[in-house]
Amino acid sequence: MIPRHLPPMTKLLLVLLLLPGALRAQDVTVKGRVSLVSAVSGRPSGDNSQAVVWLAPLDDPPVAWKTVSPSGAHFRLVQRNKRFTPHILVVPVGAVVDFPNDDPFFHNVFSLFDGKRFDLGLYEAGATKQVTFNSPGVSYIFCNIHPEMSAVVLATKTPYYAISNSAGDFFIANVPPGRYQLNVWDERCLPETLKSATREVLVSNSALSLGEMRLPESGDLLANHRDKFGLRYEPVPSTSAPGYDQP
Repeated sequence: MIPRHLPPMTKLLLVLLLLPGALRAQDVTVKGRVSLVSAVSGRPSGDNSQAVVWLAPLDDPPVAWKTVSPSGAHFRLVQRNKRFTPHILVVPVGAVVDFPNDDPFFHNVFSLFDGKRFDLGLYEAGATKQVTFNSPGVSYIFCNIHPEMSAVVLATKTPYYAISNSAGDFFIANVPPGRYQLNVWDERCLPETLKSATREVLVSNSALSLGEMRLPESGDLLANHRDKFGLRYEPVPSTSAPGYDQP
């Protein structure tokens, strides 16, 4: 029984809420753990961080996606102390990533492998260049001057993703119930390993645990990457001229 003294608009809202099926299923948190083990010995690697896990809706029509950020939103991949920070960056398709140079010397950011291909050329300290990641995929980022610098930008169409912590735990919040394709990516794993971990999952109205995903890891697969010309990096001189900042 709806009280008569309530305003008309309030009465209408109560009627709609009391209709069968009017209450939308609650979003849930999907959790799990990624465990990396040696592809040779099967022993735990000890560091299970930086694995990316995401859920791609399979329902037709798809579930109502929650926008993690609008297309064209800006993210930052900073160059500082000859490192990219963060090392792993997940962005929505259409996002713009800024590459500020916070080091006192030149950098040349490029990506010529899978994913987004670009070459920003040499640019000085304090300058910033940017790239739009307009299609889904994994982009490996390097500097053409400093071989020790590497990062990964993963562009995805779904906002339902998480990056694992050092224990391998991950939590994907606010996931609507429905059918999803579970995907996982880690830079230490071969493509066939990651493909075999892909599977369909059903998210219900309560919290869902995906359990443990054990992934054989093959070490640093990009340790010996080449420069943007496909050549080995030139060794850095051990000394420098007075007044010159060693790159």
